[in-house]
Order: sequence, then structure tokens, then C-alpha cells
Amino acid sequence: MSIPPDSGADSDWPPLDERLVTPGTRYEMLDGELIYVPPADGPHGTRHAQLAAVLEAHVTADFQVAVDMLTRTSKTSDIAPDASVFPRGPHPVTGRRQLDHLSFEIASTQTLAYVARKARSLAARGVRRVFAISIDRKRVLEWSRELDAWTMLDPASAIADPALAVPLPIAALAHAIRAEDVMSDALRAKRTPAFLAERDEGRIEGRIDAIAAAVIAVLTARALPLADDQRAAILAERDLGRLERWLARAVTCARVADLLVAD
Repeated sequence: MSIPPDSGADSDWPPLDERLVTPGTRYEMLDGELIYVPPADGPHGTRHAQLAAVLEAHVTADFQVAVDMLTRTSKTSDIAPDASVFPRGPHPVTGRRQLDHLSFEIASTQTLAYVARKARSLAARGVRRVFAISIDRKRVLEWSRELDAWTMLDPASAIADPALAVPLPIAALAHAIRAEDVMSDALRAKRTPAFLAERDEGRIEGRIDAIAAAVIAVLTARALPLADDQRAAILAERDLGRLERWLARAVTCARVADLLVAD
């Protein structure tokens, strides 16, 4: 699981909702450069609306979708992905909104090179996955941190992710198909008994992951040295009760080793 950089008072990262540009205007700030983002043309605007609707039908109940939501990705960048998928509710440590798990960009009026700059900034802030939809070439790409470049997704495949209740077909993003058809399939799948049982199990797993992330966020905010093996042990722990005890100890412990003592 990817842990977004903390944006508490002791963090070098600014809060996600702290602004460099005025909300509601057509500007973004990227690496200190003020950039005018023109209004969407017909193809971009249509695909933007379809994307939001399709995402709403596919996300789990613990996530929500926003369009053109400004996100402070660094001290010099304040950008708005075309669509964002992020957890409901405030961050357990900061009390502010939580970082995107998935971000989507539509490439039409914006070049893929500029979208790549945004993807790199979003990924550096901690967004788990960033996608680009190329309207002209009818393809979907995902940003690779390892390659620092786009990788093309198989048009016959689907995006599977913990934030999505059911896999999202690449074809639904790459082509201007009827959004309601894809939405209907997703909503029908979310009502099956097998899915409902899996959803309940997934909610428990989601809570485990959220508490593990909160433990690390508290330790980071308190500037306690956290070794790689200690971080891995926290993320690998699947006992919900133990994680809750660790979270309580994280607020006052003098060392991470004290936190991880056997119960």
C-alpha cells in the first residue's frame, strides 16, 4: 500500500487543500509556472462527463469522485486532475481531505507531455495510480514511477483496484461508448450476493489498511525514525485489534520499537 506524504504541521508537504491559485479560475501552478488551462473542446468535455459518470458507478462506497479538484502536490505546484478518486471522510491525522488514490487526465487540448508533468507531480505527492486517456489515439495509459514514463494499457483489459468495486474496462475509457451501458453493468455487478459478501470482507481489509496508514502517519508527524523493516511490519499486520493498539501507542511512544512490542 502506498502511504501519501503527511501534511501535518511538522511536515515539509503543504496541505492538499492549501492553494497557490484561486479556485474557480482556469489556472494551475506546476513547478512554479502559472499555466492557463483553456476550456474543454467538444470531445474533451463529452469524455470528461462520461468519465465522471463511469467512475461513480465503479468506485466502492468508501470512495468518492471529484472533477477538476485542485490538489497541492508540492510547495510550487497546485494542479487539478480531470477526475480524482479519493477516500470519503477526513484524514485520520490531519482532519483534512484525503489524497487521491486514482487520478485521471484526458489528453486532447493538453499534450501528453504536459499531462506527464502533472502525472509526475501527482505521483511524487503519493497518488497511487495516475492514468491518461488519449482521445485522438483511443488509448489509455498509466504513469510508471519506475520508468518515469507512460505505459499503454491493453485495450481488452480492465483496471482492477481496491478503490473500485468492480474492474473498470479500458474500452469504457478509450472509446466514446454509451456511459450508461457501462454503468448499468457495474451497478448490476455490485448487487450480486457474491459481491456483497466480498464487499463486507473488503471493508474490513480497507479499515486495516487505513489504520496501518494512520500509524505510520502519526509516527512520521512526530518525526520518530522509522526503519524500512518496521514500516513493512506495520503494513503487513492484519490483526485489526493490534493495529488499533499500535495507533493508540503511536501518539506517546518514545521509539517505534516500543510501539511494536508483543501484546
